[in-house]
Amino acid sequence: MRDRQAFERAKDLQAVIFDKTGTLTEGRFGVTDIVGFNHSEDELLQIAASLEARSEHPIAAAIVEEAEKRGFGLTEVEEFRAIPGKGVEGIVNGRRYMVVSPGYIRELGIKTDESVEKLKQQGKTVVFILKNGEVSGVIALADRIRPESREAISKLKAIGIKCMMLTGDNRFVAKWVAEELGLDDYFAEVLPHEKAEKVKEVQQKYVTAMVGDGVNDAPALAQADVGIAIGAGTDVAVETADIVLVRNDPRDVAAIVELSRKTYSKFHGLSAWSHPQFEK
Repeated sequence: MRDRQAFERAKDLQAVIFDKTGTLTEGRFGVTDIVGFNHSEDELLQIAASLEARSEHPIAAAIVEEAEKRGFGLTEVEEFRAIPGKGVEGIVNGRRYMVVSPGYIRELGIKTDESVEKLKQQGKTVVFILKNGEVSGVIALADRIRPESREAISKLKAIGIKCMMLTGDNRFVAKWVAEELGLDDYFAEVLPHEKAEKVKEVQQKYVTAMVGDGVNDAPALAQADVGIAIGAGTDVAVETADIVLVRNDPRDVAAIVELSRKTYSKFHGLSAWSHPQFEK
């Protein structure tokens, strides 16, 4: 707690605005969906990870990491070849597989079904797995939502606080995250210098807290009635904030509000006993 008065104001909060990247999400690529057409999800992931293991691309690293998390070993790949700007290919279990971009699929003139289009509309990055030239499935990746974010939003809404999100990402990504978390509202495609203005707009209706971790969040943290920084964030954000979440856990935002309310209630109760009618 860097500012006592801000902690006192926390009891009156009516809305909390979260920055997206690194606050509600992990801030790095992760696998979110696997759709198999003639392979199981596990088979697709193992094949894709085996092919991508030789690549240093962030998408490749995320696919390999997901396979490792699920305990899958990598399968030997023969005749491996990288296709610059398009993907990779090789022979796995006697069949030629490719992991390629949507651009390569368009070049081949292959049409995709509604499930793939829905993933794209959510702003996710989609890669295709081809077996002998035919699409076997797709893997979608995105900046993954932190598991604790859902509980944080649920707790805040349970105590009557509206939950919102600010992000520079496009509206498709913002909409997906907002729907996944059950947010009351979101602001997408917000430029760094516009964040403080968005907080000011919300303040016209509600006593507002801002939660963020980046350099770009500092003006918004300063503008808010209560500025809350993620402890693992930048020094600028931490220095600007009124309160710092040392555990980097968004669930602690609800704990701050509850603690502020209880503290005020306690002191209010004590002050009642100092009223003249109780003095001897």
